[in-house]
Order: sequence, then C-alpha cells, then structure tokens
Amino acid sequence: MKNKPLYSHLLAFLVVSQLLSCTKTTGSEGVSNISDGRTIVETGELAAVNSRPVVISRYGRHWTRMKIIGLLDHGSIVKKGDSIAQLDPSEINKYILDSESNLETQLAVLEKLYVEQENKKQERESRIKNETATFDLKKIELEASRFESDRQRTIKQLEFEQAVINLEKERKIFELNETINNSELKIQEIRVERIKKDIESAKSLIPLLTIRAPVSGVFQISRNRQNSNRNIYKIGDNIYSGNNLAIVPELEFMKVITQINETDFLKISLNQKVVVRLDAMPNVNFDGEVIYIGKLCRLKERNSRQKVFDVEVRILKPDERLKPGMTVSCEFL
Repeated sequence: MKNKPLYSHLLAFLVVSQLLSCTKTTGSEGVSNISDGRTIVETGELAAVNSRPVVISRYGRHWTRMKIIGLLDHGSIVKKGDSIAQLDPSEINKYILDSESNLETQLAVLEKLYVEQENKKQERESRIKNETATFDLKKIELEASRFESDRQRTIKQLEFEQAVINLEKERKIFELNETINNSELKIQEIRVERIKKDIESAKSLIPLLTIRAPVSGVFQISRNRQNSNRNIYKIGDNIYSGNNLAIVPELEFMKVITQINETDFLKISLNQKVVVRLDAMPNVNFDGEVIYIGKLCRLKERNSRQKVFDVEVRILKPDERLKPGMTVSCEFL
C-alpha cells in the first residue's frame, strides 16, 4: 500500500508520454506530420514512375528469332547504357560470309559482262564501218552509171538501195544492242550494289546485338511466354522480335499503386497529401500526393463484392530505400 502513490504517478507519467508521442512528428528522413483528423488508410505496392521496356527489335528482314547468349542477373542495378543482354551473332556472321562470297561471284560476272559487251560493240562498229564503205562505193557507182545503159543504171540503183538498207539495219541493230547491253549492265550493277548494302546492313546489326539499358534503374527480366512454365528468360532461350525481354524501372522517383473504397471516393482528390509507410519500416514516413484517380469502379477481387477505384500516389522525394514491389500503406490525410 505504501507503493500505491508511486505506482499511480508512474502510470500517469506513461499515459502522458504516450499522448505526447502521438502528437510529435516522426523525425527527419522524409518524415511528415500526421494530422490528428480523420484519415483513410489503404495498402498498396511501390512501382517506378517511369519504367522502360526492353523490346527486341527486328534485325533486318531475315532474323525474327534470336538466341540469348548473355544476360544480366535479375534485379541488378544498372546505369543507362550498361550492357544487359547479348544475342547470338552467329547467324548474321554466316549471312555476311555467304553474301561476301556471292559478291565476289557477282563482281566477276559484272567484269566479264563489261569485257564481252566491249568486244561485241567493237564488232558491231566494224560491221557498220564496212556497210558504210559499201554504201559510199555503191553511191559512187550509181553516180558514175549515168553514162551507162538504163539496164546498168537500174542495177546500180538497186545495189545502192540495198546498201542503204543494210547500213540502216546495222545502225538499228547497234542502237538496239546498246540499249539491251546498258539494261543488262544496270541490272548487274544494281545486283552488286544490293549485295554490298545487305552486307553493310548486316554488319551494322552486330553492335545492336549487345542490348543496353535504356535508363538507369533495376533490371527486371520478363517471363518467357513461349515456355510452358513461363519462367523468366535465361541464357540459351530464343526470343522473337517484338517480345519484351525485360523492364528497367527508374528508381529515382517512385509511386504507389493502390485503391480507394467506393464509399471514400469523394473524400480524396488530386494533389491530396498522403503519408506513405513501408511495411518493412513502419516507423518511417514518406511524403506523397495523389496523382491519379480512376474513373471506373471495379471489384476489388474476383469473388469480392467490395468495389474500389484505382489510385496512384507519387512519392515526392527520392529515397534509395524505396524499391519496386515493396508493400506500403497509404494514409490519406
């Protein structure tokens, strides 16, 4: 009984201390003052404000499927430009070697075409010269036949006209062959240039097979939908163009994906202040604000009758302790 006053004083001290602690701020490190008015508390999950997917490009018109021969560990911290994956270049290298061999063959064909056409051109020019000489001779003979009989003049006239026809024929054949030869040369030159461009294009793809981080953040490998178990991609897997290899969320600015009960929908608004607490560190508060409120109401779970609106809350200050996927609670002030 003598200790009763002391016990009463101790109990009163503890009650006062507890009341005072509820009105204090939690401290520094991004900590906010908590209003003692009515609040709404919802759980959510952290996500990056900016997440960049790593999508496999189409490497030329020949390669729609590539093999992964190098891959960074899932969850690694990367900086923009870091190498995160390596695709197998063997098929492209084989295509380059085959194309270079084909290029040598087509260059030889082109060179042979130049020589053959030059020889044929000289032959046709020689034939034109011969026909021209025959034409000139028949023309002279025709002019000299004016003192001869009509029969001889008629023969010379016919010979001259034949010479005219032959000369015109050779000239037309020459022009026609020139057109054909130019077309053949053009086709072969285009063929050669196309092979050269294909080789250059294929060589330019080799550096692109080293995939680099589009932004600084954490490297998260996507699931392989071609795999029956849908495990994440690993070395040795094939991946098709257009498929998502990974996601790199930036860690500097984070947001919370949460929801609000339909009965509390009218109690929140954009830019409303929110106190965010990590389940892993419940005594540390982070300032946030509402940046998105869903327009449609949905069931919270498939078999639930409770309806909610989707809400996003942006964390106002960067903090290295905030990681995507962490569970948090949001206190809407």
